[in-house]
Amino acid sequence: MIGQLSGILLPVLALAGIGFGWRRFGFPFEREFVTRLIVNVCGPCLIIDSFAGLTLPIADVANMVVAGIAMFVLTITCAWGVLRIARLSVRSYLPALAIGNHGNIGLPLCLFAFGETGLALGVAVFVTTSVGQFMLTPMLQSQDSPIRTLATTPVIYAAAIGTVVFAGDLQLPEWIAASIGLLGDVTIPLMLLALGNTLAGLRAKRLPMALSLGATRLVIGFGLALGVAEIFGLEGVSRSVLILQGAMPAAVFNYLFAARYDRDPDDVASIVLTSTLLSALTLPLLVSYVLAIAA
Repeated sequence: MIGQLSGILLPVLALAGIGFGWRRFGFPFEREFVTRLIVNVCGPCLIIDSFAGLTLPIADVANMVVAGIAMFVLTITCAWGVLRIARLSVRSYLPALAIGNHGNIGLPLCLFAFGETGLALGVAVFVTTSVGQFMLTPMLQSQDSPIRTLATTPVIYAAAIGTVVFAGDLQLPEWIAASIGLLGDVTIPLMLLALGNTLAGLRAKRLPMALSLGATRLVIGFGLALGVAEIFGLEGVSRSVLILQGAMPAAVFNYLFAARYDRDPDDVASIVLTSTLLSALTLPLLVSYVLAIAA
């Protein structure tokens, strides 16, 4: 088990650590360029490639998508209640408390733990969360139209193309499939490097609040994912992937949005940082658990 855990966790930590050290040593890293490349090119290619390579029954994938939507809605509702009780700004903190890092951390873990099938199922959860995030955050934190934001988000189109290819059992031309595959393969290393680089620039302020909300993020995510998996009757790898994705720390994109819209970015950065550091302690237990229930 220790060898299996090492094979899953150490590559994630190693690549994120390289990104972290890169910034600490002051080496140039065009984070905005890398982020745009992931969001606009490599990430969409990963989605299409993952869906195109799926061999699961379409009903299983559809069930996973619906379970991901249910988990997102319930997490948003629960996080809203926590913030109201704590008398904290819903507009500023709801995304950080409700939206986990299903991309930068979740997808690599799904891949290393469960292979290509795990990655594809993890992508299904990632896509549903991304759509929700790009709808919810502009509505909460800015005057931007969520419809316009969605219309300019390549992930949406990639999900649609991938769904058509998968549902129609279509074969892409070989050169297109190969090109998409190569670009998709770059996504996870870039995500981890960008994660480490971003974390190296974050600073924790108002530490007690950040620790409380960071821990709450992990507890809410794990508990609701466990409940949703039970309600939808998910089993095996599907159950494990949903729980793994649900228990991720706060997404780095929450900080990027908060900085863009000037919604308490320092506090949001603290929540992202503390939840990520806490997850470094909980990940061995989490991965051990999802491996055991997938067996």
